[in-house]
Amino acid sequence: MKKIILLFFLIFIFSLPLLSNEISVSAFDEPNDDGSAIVLEWEYDLVDVQSIIIEKSKDNSTFIEIVRLPITDTNFTDEENIETGTTYHYKISFIDFDGALLASKTISAKATAQWFNTSKIPLLLMLLIVGIAILYFIYHARKGKKLYIRRIAGLDTIGEAVGRATELGKPILFVPGIGDLDNIQTLAGLNILGHLAQKVAQYDSTIHVPVSRSMVLSTAREIVKESYLKVGRPDAFNPDSVYYLTDDQFGYVAGVDGIIIREKPAATFYLGAFYAESLILAETGHESGAIQIAGTAMPAQIPFFVAACDYTLIGEELFAASAYLSQDPQQLGCLKGQDVGKAIIMVTIVAGIILEIFGIHFLKDFLAS
Repeated sequence: MKKIILLFFLIFIFSLPLLSNEISVSAFDEPNDDGSAIVLEWEYDLVDVQSIIIEKSKDNSTFIEIVRLPITDTNFTDEENIETGTTYHYKISFIDFDGALLASKTISAKATAQWFNTSKIPLLLMLLIVGIAILYFIYHARKGKKLYIRRIAGLDTIGEAVGRATELGKPILFVPGIGDLDNIQTLAGLNILGHLAQKVAQYDSTIHVPVSRSMVLSTAREIVKESYLKVGRPDAFNPDSVYYLTDDQFGYVAGVDGIIIREKPAATFYLGAFYAESLILAETGHESGAIQIAGTAMPAQIPFFVAACDYTLIGEELFAASAYLSQDPQQLGCLKGQDVGKAIIMVTIVAGIILEIFGIHFLKDFLAS
């Protein structure tokens, strides 16, 4: 009898690690996601733990090992093949140095998608402020209120450039870059082309618009044609003034350079998306003695235009030019609203620097959340 009692006692002693409550495991849906991840966390007070094995199962009967972690890890995020709304079962096992099982626990969780990502609240607030500012300025622009926009020197010289070309009897060259219509810089350049073409029609001058994309060809031709109609000179429009050269980057550059050398334009406009060809075009135009006005949002090309052209629209000035020329209430409202957003960002940066200097981290933590 004593041997039986001793046997049960030994079984109880050796089973204690498995039956103990020294491990705490939790599984829950990853917050602020699309329902594609489950987070596992654990705490334990076991000794001689060498590694942690995590197994996963859909039916709670057949478990497959998905990862083996060191003892320093206290959590794991499962993002592999997680289906939204499906319950997954996880077995977390603690292994000792001999490879023996010290303890294990099974837990279940279901991944769900959240409608709103609470970590994006600062971004939402910023969008609301900018959106309200845009609507506010559009409303007042439509009411006839004069909205101040800083003068853009490059655009103010369009009339001067066209007048000079008329006096010299030379054409005007407009280059919209090598971007297609899906590039916002090309669209901004074409908007300016419409205003320029009206001036050309009024002064009875000549314009050349070589393009490198078929869609840009159709759009630019319609814009120039409409400009001639607006000033009442549809008969003066020449469809051949807008023409296609090639899609090839440097083939297009060679073609434009040839036009500059042969036609000797009095003014050249480079407005759109430009890459390595910017300096080649601008230098050739400079050597021809033309007034050169350039504008692009490509940071690497702006210095070349600044060095070789008379006027350069830098970055967002290219996009602001359309509102500046058209005085359209919606474009003006958008421009002023975006300026408000930029002002808020600048104030936030300055306030953040001052707060960090004094050891106050509220603003940084709020934006980082």
